[in-house]
Amino acid sequence: MNGGNIFLWLLLGLAALVIGIAIGYGIRHMQHLRQLKDKHDQADHILVEAREKAAELELQAKDKVLQMRQSADAELARRRNEINKEEDRLQRRREENDQRTDRLEKREQTINKRQSALDKRANDVEKLYEQEMQELTRIAQMSTDEARTQLLAEVEKDARNDMARIIRQIEAEAREEGDRRARSLIATAIQRVASESVSEVTTSTVSIPSDEMKGRIIGRNGRNIHAFEQAAGVDVIVDDTPEAVTISCFDSVRREVARRALQKLVNDGRIHPAYVEKVLKTEQKEVDKIINEAGDQAMYDAGVSGLHPEVIKMLGRLKFRTSYGQNQLSHAVEVAKLATVIASELGADVEISKQAGLLHDLGKAMDHNVEGTHAQLGAEFAKRYGVNTKVVNAIASHHHEVEQETVEAVIAEAADAISGARPGARRESLEQYIKRVRALEEIANTHKGVNQSYALQAGREIRIFVKPEEIDDLESIRLSRDIAKQIEETMQYPGQIKVTVIRETRAIDYAK
Repeated sequence: MNGGNIFLWLLLGLAALVIGIAIGYGIRHMQHLRQLKDKHDQADHILVEAREKAAELELQAKDKVLQMRQSADAELARRRNEINKEEDRLQRRREENDQRTDRLEKREQTINKRQSALDKRANDVEKLYEQEMQELTRIAQMSTDEARTQLLAEVEKDARNDMARIIRQIEAEAREEGDRRARSLIATAIQRVASESVSEVTTSTVSIPSDEMKGRIIGRNGRNIHAFEQAAGVDVIVDDTPEAVTISCFDSVRREVARRALQKLVNDGRIHPAYVEKVLKTEQKEVDKIINEAGDQAMYDAGVSGLHPEVIKMLGRLKFRTSYGQNQLSHAVEVAKLATVIASELGADVEISKQAGLLHDLGKAMDHNVEGTHAQLGAEFAKRYGVNTKVVNAIASHHHEVEQETVEAVIAEAADAISGARPGARRESLEQYIKRVRALEEIANTHKGVNQSYALQAGREIRIFVKPEEIDDLESIRLSRDIAKQIEETMQYPGQIKVTVIRETRAIDYAK
């Protein structure tokens, strides 16, 4: 093949390539036109659908607006109907009020007329009253004030007599019922406790083998006795009493320490100042131990627990304290047991009553050192160491120095009175007994209208005869209460004292 043919074939190939490119471009252009037409048709279809949907929504909106307008018209009609009804009701009420106002005006006119008539009649009655009063004054020869005074005096006299009679009747019924229940309750309490009579008395007398020992106790120029008294804080009385030496001290614990120490010195035979101090220190420790053991034992016997150690120690000091011959620690345990029985019978708090009974005389272990009554001192001491407030009130109020706030306080007081008043519990000297009887009669005789007074039953009752012309029945009741209150405030005594006021009325006439 020559070069001319090759060029021809190249031209033919190039022409075919150009023709192919032109045909391809034409075909692609036609496809593009077809796609544009399809998209145009699709847009026309979407536009038609949108117009149809808009027309449908427009129809729905018109229906909804129509429905809302119909609903608003119905609501408006309903409210107009209600307004019309309310106007009709208001109109009827207005008419009723007008009618009522007319009736009230007519009634007011009628009342005014009646008031005028009543005023006129009242004036007539006042005039008649004044005329009658003038006539009564003329007949009775008394003024209005005098008549009123006499009438009030008569009414007061009758009322006082009726009052005294009713008071006596009520008190008699209450006393009878109270005595019956109290006897039953106290008998039950005493039978269940069944304590033996206490007659223990702390002695202050030390026995010595011979009078020669008195000289050794005194020592040269009184050296031994002075050292003992100074170290022990007591007074040692060496007198003519054979084979005995007396120790005197207000502090019962200190007196007990001195008694034990002196007894040990007498038994040992070595009596000199240095040894005295050593023995006193030893006995002080022994007595402190005894006090703690006595407090623990008292708590165990009374069934009480949870007390502060200082309270237990103070309670144990009562072992060496007596009152009217009754040991105070044994008395405290007995009161706790009695209070337990009474509280259980009455349905009160047994634990509070038991603890109040055990601690009620706690102040007697310290009243010789501090100013104040034993009830006040005991209450303050118990409060300081966390004792229950109800128990503190029972301690402070068992002699009515403060108000009793709980029934347990009353139970503690009653148990204390039972323990002190039962036979054999306490005893007192003849001198104290005579002094108490005289004091009772002196208290009664100081009151106005008292004629005579007599103390009976070993000072447990006082009978007072009054002048009947000065003291009436009601005054006699008041007099008995006043005397009883004065006895409570001014005297100390075991148990209770009965105050009886006797008023005698005598009617005397003569046959002529």
